[in-house]
Amino acid sequence: MSKDILAALRAATAGRHQILDSNMPLAQAEPTLADYRDHLGLLRDWLAPIEAWQARFRDGPQDSALLPPAPHLPLIEADLGHASLPPAAPASAPPAAAAPLNADGAAYRWGVSYVIEGSRLGGAVLHRRLADRLAPHPLRYLQADGEAPGPRWQHFIRTLRAEVQHEDDIDAACAGACDAFDALLALHKAAA
Repeated sequence: MSKDILAALRAATAGRHQILDSNMPLAQAEPTLADYRDHLGLLRDWLAPIEAWQARFRDGPQDSALLPPAPHLPLIEADLGHASLPPAAPASAPPAAAAPLNADGAAYRWGVSYVIEGSRLGGAVLHRRLADRLAPHPLRYLQADGEAPGPRWQHFIRTLRAEVQHEDDIDAACAGACDAFDALLALHKAAA
């Protein structure tokens, strides 16, 4: 019997996840709307190349029969355009490019998608913590525009477990998840 994909992904990414949870702009004790703007900017710079890369595929997590598409970028752009956000300081250099993902297999992409889908759960936690503090901003991105993340996450996990079962596929998914986290960590480091 092979190992459980969810347990393997959690183990492979635990350290990276902890670093991001404690270092992203919204991890501050009393985050501001400027921190939310910076958080969204990092996520946009991370997700834009990933979503473009994912759009090349029609299998694995990009098969809409397995997992309905739920792009993040429209919500990020809507939130960045909200009038309550303070303007960003002019950039002295263009934003760093996210590290390219280096494999095209479906199992690898399931790992990348694990990180992205998991961020929806994290967004819901942040929304509960920050909705009053950052009002009147609607924080649409953090609340997935009002769609509860639990049912989608449960569907994602059931499908992930059905699709990624063999040892080599589990290893590829773990590599994809680690690469996705590493791309975001690199962007965060470059912005710091």
